[in-house]
Amino acid sequence: MIRIALGGATGWTGTPIAMAIRESQDLQLVAAVARSRTGRDLGDVIGGGHWDVPVVGTVEEAMENCDVYIDYTSHQFVKTHVLLAIAAGKQVVIGSSGLTAADYEDIARAADAAGVGVIAAGNFAITAALAQKAALAIAEHVPHWEVIDYASAGKVDVPSGTARELAEKLSAVQRPHLTVPMDEISGPKEARGADIDGTRVHSVRLPGFVVSTAVVFALPGQRVTVTFEAGESPQPYVEGTLFAARKVMGVHGLIRGLESLL
Repeated sequence: MIRIALGGATGWTGTPIAMAIRESQDLQLVAAVARSRTGRDLGDVIGGGHWDVPVVGTVEEAMENCDVYIDYTSHQFVKTHVLLAIAAGKQVVIGSSGLTAADYEDIARAADAAGVGVIAAGNFAITAALAQKAALAIAEHVPHWEVIDYASAGKVDVPSGTARELAEKLSAVQRPHLTVPMDEISGPKEARGADIDGTRVHSVRLPGFVVSTAVVFALPGQRVTVTFEAGESPQPYVEGTLFAARKVMGVHGLIRGLESLL
């Protein structure tokens, strides 16, 4: 039985993940981190009946009896939470967005030093992982692409974890070619999007979107677009997160991207 502590357990994604862990045969939820509900039972909080799973206010309090820490909190706290879990010798699954390439370098060093494993994905939906896998294959042959990152109007961090991870992995295949270099652009350079490790990323924040990430590849006279679309439910992320929680027990160091495990 793999014992899980879940950060952000009462949130939009955390709640269905908690319920799925509760229903699984090989995972056991032993602690939940949610500062606003400290001292209560998680089952009572989310309407599942009494589970005997304490809600605590800090990651440190959740570390005592767990094997794996899963973080679905916020971009403001995720790095601190992950480093605390690594320091406690726990395996970690990162579902929160907002971490930069530099943040992941720090996390990788900490994981290597502690001898623990970390699995991080900008998106734990299986279809998002498959879309990323397809995009990386195309990038081997097409050197022109840009990423469009759609999310809800209230999403604060840009780009989304899905788009950032995709951009970084695409640039690792090869650096995309810009026909007009950025220092030769006429007009506001911001109109060409953000530079994420060499890939141009355009973040759109509007009502009606949850997460939608598209990468447009082009050659003269031809284009191909790979798109991941998420609906209104967090359910697509549950299966991939639990898959990662099981896989991370055999991992040492940092693995980025669910497609690496498929």
